[in-house]
Amino acid sequence: MCEIWGMKRCQYPVMSRDWHLRKVIDIVKKVLLSVLISVFLLSLAACKKQVPKVEEKNKPIEKVDPIKEQIKTMTLDEKIGQMFIVGLDGYTIGDNSKELIEKYHVGGFILFSENIKNSNQMLNLINSLKETNANNKIPLFMAVDEEGGRVSRMPKELKKIPSNKKIGEVNSEEFSFKLGAAIGEEIKSFGFNVDFAPVLDINNNPKNLVIGDRSFGKEPDLVRKLGTQTMKGIQSQNVISVVKHFPGHGDTSVDSHADLPLINNDLERLKSFELIPFKDAIENNADGVMVAHILLPKIDSENPASLSKTVITDILRGKLNFNGVVITDDMTMGAIMKNYNIGEAALKSINAGSDIILVCHGYNNEVEIINALKKAAEDGILTEERIDESVYRVLKLKQKYDLNDNLIDSVDVNKINKNIEEVLNAYLK
Repeated sequence: MCEIWGMKRCQYPVMSRDWHLRKVIDIVKKVLLSVLISVFLLSLAACKKQVPKVEEKNKPIEKVDPIKEQIKTMTLDEKIGQMFIVGLDGYTIGDNSKELIEKYHVGGFILFSENIKNSNQMLNLINSLKETNANNKIPLFMAVDEEGGRVSRMPKELKKIPSNKKIGEVNSEEFSFKLGAAIGEEIKSFGFNVDFAPVLDINNNPKNLVIGDRSFGKEPDLVRKLGTQTMKGIQSQNVISVVKHFPGHGDTSVDSHADLPLINNDLERLKSFELIPFKDAIENNADGVMVAHILLPKIDSENPASLSKTVITDILRGKLNFNGVVITDDMTMGAIMKNYNIGEAALKSINAGSDIILVCHGYNNEVEIINALKKAAEDGILTEERIDESVYRVLKLKQKYDLNDNLIDSVDVNKINKNIEEVLNAYLK
């Protein structure tokens, strides 16, 4: 074959095998190199993907605020309802009160002497309000003005508590605390969870008939120390204390129940006198402040305190650092009804910084104000952010005191009276 094809031709097949072998080796090398490069790139990519995970691991976990989450689930009607405490007519729950709960989702009720006949009836009324509210997710504020003295709503079977003037004459912080605790225990026994007390007004105007003996006295320091201790005593019984009437109703000669009082005091005067008791209460964890219907032209010439952003936001929240719930005095008082449309007044009060509108009398008044706020919200005059701000404070306070709508079976009136008598006998002669 070599002779025929020649030596070169005869050796070609051998050279072909070597060439193929080298080609195979080159291919294998290239494949291995590609595999190695791929593995490297995949590893690099994996590392890059893991970087955010490392950063994420080190990043602090944001806490979920359950109150904010709850607010997100609430309807506009439910939110606005929480911004109201309302009164009712008669000794029993009627259709109007049921509608205020079931349709308008009001945040709470206030009872007056006209709603209270005796201890059993009062207990039944409170229980029926709570029972009606059972389908709502948020429990009711059950409020009362129980100051002692002439402002008392308790039935006649219960031992009467002396006026703050009498307590001021004793001038004992311990007595004030124990008496506050006795009041708190008394009203809690029936299912109340809010007391619009104590009065922190300074009785420095002898012509002032609306405050008078409701005040602890005419000196700021006396009112400060006894008022704060009374507040603490009420709170010690897991009852919310709402101090009043900010920024001070003592230096008036007109009763705001009848008309709009005017006080010509400037901010420096308030800081050195009227605000002293409120400042101390706030520094000692006051939960609620009631704002008065009084006009202070040197501070806000157009709006009474209850409608004034200067008073509520700038002074109460800004200068005194109050972060709790702000509630108006009753919007059906003459100071408002004679001078303002109540719906417009309520809207102005909320935009000024109030959280709860108190409407004590008249179903039509209550519905009118609720609807006025709802319309303002729908029209964008009252922002959702502003509503949520107040609802947050309301729900936070209800959560703090662990409010519920549990019914109370019975009340031991004798035990309550014995407790009050023991406190009074220890300090009054």
